Amino acid sequence: MTEKIFYQDSYLKTHRSRVSAIGENSVVLESTIFYPQGGGQPGDTGTLSIGDRSYRVIDTQYADDRARIIHTLEPGDIGAIEVGDEVDLELDWERRHRHMRMHTCMHLMCHLIDAQATGGSIGEVESRLDFDLQGLVIDKNELSVAMNRLIRSELPVTVGSISDEELDQNPGLVRTMSVQPPRGQGEVRTIRILDIDYQPCGGTHVQNTREIGEVVVTKMKNKGKQNKRISLALKNP
Repeated sequence: MTEKIFYQDSYLKTHRSRVSAIGENSVVLESTIFYPQGGGQPGDTGTLSIGDRSYRVIDTQYADDRARIIHTLEPGDIGAIEVGDEVDLELDWERRHRHMRMHTCMHLMCHLIDAQATGGSIGEVESRLDFDLQGLVIDKNELSVAMNRLIRSELPVTVGSISDEELDQNPGLVRTMSVQPPRGQGEVRTIRILDIDYQPCGGTHVQNTREIGEVVVTKMKNKGKQNKRISLALKNP
C-alpha cells in the first residue's frame, strides 16, 4: 500500500520515500505526494531522484488494487533502480496548484447550478462540467459574475469524512453521476466550502477560494437534449 501524503498535506512540494516495487518504466513507492488520476483530476507529474540520477514522472495512476500508486516514468533505462532505494520526490507544483484551483472552482459551479452534474474534466487552464439541466436556462456572463463573487468572498475549504452508511442515507451529496466515491473502507473523504458546498471528493483542493483567482465561463455547448457542457478558465493561470 502506498501512503497518500498528498491527503495529509496537499501543499507539500517535496518528499522522501522508498521504492517498494518496480514495473516497466514505472515504480511504486512506500509513500507519495503525487496525486493519482481520479475524479476528473489528472495524475501529477514531476521528478524522482535516486542518488545522482533523476527520472521524469510523466503520469501517476492507481494500480488495479486501488492501494498502490504507480509513478510512470519517461521511457529510458531504469535498470539501476532497486527495491528499497531511497527516493526524493519533487512535484510539478505550479501544474498541481492549477488543478487544485480548478477543482475547487468546479465545486462552486455545482453550488450555483441546481442540476445534476453528469461528467467533468479538470485541466490546468480550462475545465468543464456537464449538467442535466432539465430545461434550466444558464446565462454565461451571469454565471461568471456569480462565481467570481464567491471566489472573492474568501471562503475556507476544509477536508472531512462521512461514513459509508451516512452517504448511503444521503445520496444527494454525490453531485456527479460519472464519479462515484469509493466505498468499502468505512469512510469517504469529503470537501466542504463553508456553507456553500459539501460533497464527497477524492481530489486535492485549495484552502481558501481566494487562491482560485478570477475565472471566466468560456463556452456552453449542448450535449444531447438535456445535457449542457459548461467550460470555465482561469484568467491568470
